[in-house]
Amino acid sequence: MESIAEKKSYQVNDRGYYGTFGGAFIPEMLYPNVEELRENYLQVINDPSFQKEYSDLLRDYVGRPTPLYRANRLSEKYKTNIFLKREDLCHTGAHKVNNTIGQILMAQRLGKKRIVAETGAGQHGVATATVCALMNLECTVYMGEIDIERQAPNVARMKMLGAEVRPATSGSRTLKDATNEAMRHWINNPVDTHYIIGSVVGPHPYPDMVARFQSVISEEIRAQLNAHTGKQTPNYVIACVGGGSNAAGSFYHFLDDEDVKLVAVEAAGLGLTSGHSAATTALGKPGVLHGSRTILMQTEDGQVTEPFSISAGLDYPGIGPQHAWLYASGRGTFLSATDDEAVQAAFELTRLEGIIPALESSHALAVLGRLGASENETVVLTLSGRGDKDMGTYMKYID
Repeated sequence: MESIAEKKSYQVNDRGYYGTFGGAFIPEMLYPNVEELRENYLQVINDPSFQKEYSDLLRDYVGRPTPLYRANRLSEKYKTNIFLKREDLCHTGAHKVNNTIGQILMAQRLGKKRIVAETGAGQHGVATATVCALMNLECTVYMGEIDIERQAPNVARMKMLGAEVRPATSGSRTLKDATNEAMRHWINNPVDTHYIIGSVVGPHPYPDMVARFQSVISEEIRAQLNAHTGKQTPNYVIACVGGGSNAAGSFYHFLDDEDVKLVAVEAAGLGLTSGHSAATTALGKPGVLHGSRTILMQTEDGQVTEPFSISAGLDYPGIGPQHAWLYASGRGTFLSATDDEAVQAAFELTRLEGIIPALESSHALAVLGRLGASENETVVLTLSGRGDKDMGTYMKYID
């Protein structure tokens, strides 16, 4: 049983756990890779030369800080103060590049020459291919066969950037299966290859490392909100969650501010009871997925349940171990939105504010009416990505 001190901590401990979730459940052949990373990642990240190079690239290449925009018409509709953290304005069109910039610098310092990655919506794949082109490293991206079809523009971008895109043809042929294939690739190429995981999932230290690279989101929110309102903390921070990297970054610097409500929104697909969903906390239970103990959707005999979502980036049967702990400890509130609710929210934002969001971000927008926020309260919602990649889906809903 955890001590009281551990229960109050929402960060990873020295054993790689968030409460009862986390760890590194990996095959023996991966142990040297993961251990090399675990032994070095904090020292590398904290090195002043790394920090300078990382910060300079975020500013000059990615375009940070991203704006914190008060959405006036959206605020008027929901009768509260809504600010949008515009990660959709990052280079490559999503928050994913915050992590890939950090990890490509990490790979260089560890002497790696080749990069492998997985992608669902394609945003992480594009961000990985982008930094590999920037740093002249070989890039292989695994993507589910179904996602390759529904995210064709991002596939074209990856190929234009010089990446090899390999289809994952097993299972549901989506993000889970792409992750499986990327891990197999890493096992077979252990010496010269670094695996850039795109979310706060996988064996320790990945969930912590990715969260640290994404924490720039909440670091900026605090400063920007203070400039807008004279206060660094909002009443609510909302973000969509698949694996959960944009949410982890959005929550990071508010974890110990207990008066800030952290709201994570999962994909309910066709409905929680439909059998076609990706709402992990509503449908899942503890187990091991992709190298860490977390909450995942599974059958009675422990087989992973195939997830379903209109958004490729949320089409994942688990959540990161930190999110599992936020849910289990009660620190985070986990809601879900269906495909139809997400599409409706996307069109609402577009027509009220002139911003076309990614389908992933639209799930977060879909719960604004459920918060019960008052007109004196402040809501910050992270727009994790832009909707260019989803126009093929949105077009089906345009009269």
